[in-house]
Amino acid sequence: MVSATEKSQATSPERQITHQPHGHILTNIGVWSPDSKWIVYDIRSDAAGEQFDGNRIERVHVDTGEVEVLYESKHGAHCGVVTYSPIDDRVVFIHGPETPTEDWKYAAYHRRGVIVDAAMPGVAVNLDARDLVAPFTPGALRGGTHVHTFSGDGKCVAFTYEDHVLQHQPADRPADANQRNVGVSSPIRAVVPPPRHERNHAGSFFTVLVTRTANEPSPDSDQIGRAYSDAWIGRQGYTRPDGSQQNYAIAFQGQVATSSHGTIAEVFVVDLPENLSVPSKQGPLTGTSVRRPIPPQGTHQRRITFTEARRHPGIQGPRHWLRSSPDGSQIAFLAKDDNGVVQFYSVSPNGGGIRQITYNPADIESAFSWSLDGKFVAHVMDRSICVTHWESGKTHVLVASQAKSSAPRPEACVIAPNGRHIAYVRRVRSGDSEFNQIFLTDIPPHLTD
Repeated sequence: MVSATEKSQATSPERQITHQPHGHILTNIGVWSPDSKWIVYDIRSDAAGEQFDGNRIERVHVDTGEVEVLYESKHGAHCGVVTYSPIDDRVVFIHGPETPTEDWKYAAYHRRGVIVDAAMPGVAVNLDARDLVAPFTPGALRGGTHVHTFSGDGKCVAFTYEDHVLQHQPADRPADANQRNVGVSSPIRAVVPPPRHERNHAGSFFTVLVTRTANEPSPDSDQIGRAYSDAWIGRQGYTRPDGSQQNYAIAFQGQVATSSHGTIAEVFVVDLPENLSVPSKQGPLTGTSVRRPIPPQGTHQRRITFTEARRHPGIQGPRHWLRSSPDGSQIAFLAKDDNGVVQFYSVSPNGGGIRQITYNPADIESAFSWSLDGKFVAHVMDRSICVTHWESGKTHVLVASQAKSSAPRPEACVIAPNGRHIAYVRRVRSGDSEFNQIFLTDIPPHLTD
């Protein structure tokens, strides 16, 4: 057991790398270009990014401070929550509705993913297709997608989803509930739904749901009422117990019902088939007017953690997304120890017991990211920027605590692909206003050797 937090020696001072008098919001992962030279962000105005009011996707060069506008939305639309491809200069982000109306304005079920290549700024290509009128089109969904992340090979994109068709069913009509689920867009082929609704649109990828939820999960079962906060497992999947490789899999938080603790979140995994376009015997990929879209043949959803007997059951702590080690052998999450302190834990995607990683006296206070060599995670603790060595559980403070008003924001603490830098956000006063600004600190070489 390790209970250690220490101030690292020879730390590099932090640098503020954005200064413009507007908001800067980092997504919880994927903010760095593959060469670790650029950081991508959106310009939502509030500290937490809860107001979806930004209209630009920008990137800043970490050495020169040069800012490039990659995309600017028009016709009343907003955009945000941008992440980089791990292999090239594409970024993917949420695009809200153009010319919004009272019955079609931004909502969880009224948004889409778009891709922009930094070599062609301003040119956005729809990721997912939408079809709102039955008979629905295979490869299209019927609502909105959110927090898009590329797979480790850069081929597929995962996201969370909500359904317009189910959201607007009459209350007296038996139908599935609109529940958050996880979906995947795969470059199988472009999808072009018929123009039967003015909000239908084409997509460059074939898009499906991959998780299954229940309208009313049975207590103490593996049924879930919500699938969210997802992460790709491994850069190339993970190794099964028999030594074979599962190439594509996603870890996510699933809300389960318990008889003694109400609703709690547990770790789930869904294994994906190589071909996402084959419907299963359970129903059509598209769903129906009263049923959710059904995952493709070969998807396998499994519950991984069973924490209801713990003193503080379930996934706990600040809002965070699950994270996989680069080799796919571990899934990291936050939970409270017996003293009520939020610590790092891990579990294998193959199942088994959970392992407590840290025994720190203070809570982990942010979303977190894993270094590509698998040695460290970066996070906020006690208003400080920290890295934790995963095998030893030792936490090193890189940038010490500051005033609460300028503490690092909890939404993102993201290690660069080269393992040398961490990007995060602080609230900075500018005249009579305050804006989120992006900061950078270096990880000392002696910690990465």
